[in-house]
Amino acid sequence: MTKRDPRLPLPSIRLATRRYEAWLGHHVPVVKRDLRLKHRLMKSDRLTFLRATFYRWMQNLPLFCGDLTVAPFVLAVGDLHVENFGTWRDVEDRLVWGINDFDEAYSLPYTLDLLRLATSALLACADQRLALRPRAACAALLEGYGASLRAGGRPIILSEHHARLRDLLYAKQHDDPLVFWKNAEKFPAPETKARPQAVSAIERALPEPYLGYRIVTRTGGVGSLGRPRYVALAEWHGAKIGREVKMLTSSAVVWAARKPPNGDFLYEATLRGAVRSPDPFLRVDGNWVARRYGPQSGRLSLTRVSKRDDAYRLLRAMGWETANVHLGSKNSLAAIQRDLRKRRGDWLLDAAKRMARDVEFDWRDWSR
Repeated sequence: MTKRDPRLPLPSIRLATRRYEAWLGHHVPVVKRDLRLKHRLMKSDRLTFLRATFYRWMQNLPLFCGDLTVAPFVLAVGDLHVENFGTWRDVEDRLVWGINDFDEAYSLPYTLDLLRLATSALLACADQRLALRPRAACAALLEGYGASLRAGGRPIILSEHHARLRDLLYAKQHDDPLVFWKNAEKFPAPETKARPQAVSAIERALPEPYLGYRIVTRTGGVGSLGRPRYVALAEWHGAKIGREVKMLTSSAVVWAARKPPNGDFLYEATLRGAVRSPDPFLRVDGNWVARRYGPQSGRLSLTRVSKRDDAYRLLRAMGWETANVHLGSKNSLAAIQRDLRKRRGDWLLDAAKRMARDVEFDWRDWSR
């Protein structure tokens, strides 16, 4: 079992979770059913645990990788990992792949997004979901990140230039409306009546006013479980459509830094600056984020990638897309490139290994 230096001034993972969830409960109406599910899922494997505990990541980071906090700041994703990627259709009906969730967006050193992504990649490699060694995984991320910075970024559209990537990512059920909507019909009703602000956000996102719909809930993701989330299912012009809204709250970065929440959500600002072919249905409506819910829209789970070249290609694309987001902080570009040139050796690999060991320690402690 991984050991942690007993001199480190850290609360247990259980105590940290109770404190974070108490803080969260002061700012959003927590869905207790989803929190119970989250606690069970956190036991399943290390990557799921990482996805569920961004608050703990930010609490522990300065003690294990404080040197990486001294780097140029960008509007960062924050909670970045290998399963925070998905697809959407742009205004030209092209299938676009990229980072899916910006709930924890915050102004952070650019190195922290790379570190969290690399740590998740190492956990995926250890679970044999990516057929790569840790050093090659980190090299792929850095290669893609640097190439995107030099090129000024470019959205990843799964068409003629990324046909192999599409084959890697896409399973048949994502293309099949019959399977998708049959599963959606099984979603339960909310524990309590949907909040008026959520209903307003849903109705503004629908294609026309006074369209009849039914509100259900679904357990999307892991890190956001416990926050209110609603899906509106409707029929429009003879076929099914859906809209989803999720409540935003201050980033867990604020909690870890022991700052008071200021209601400053950076989701929209981070999206607006990124090099991106945007989802025309994605919008921030007050403290709710609304998006289309349907086939070919949403997060994709990381399946087992058994070929080394395919795994390398996928991680390189993740590094490229991370730079697409960081390029929104235009004033930091030159400083990032200088900082990258100064970093020597296996800086990302060494830091990711330290954080992966810490994640495993907490995961085992939680799973006991």
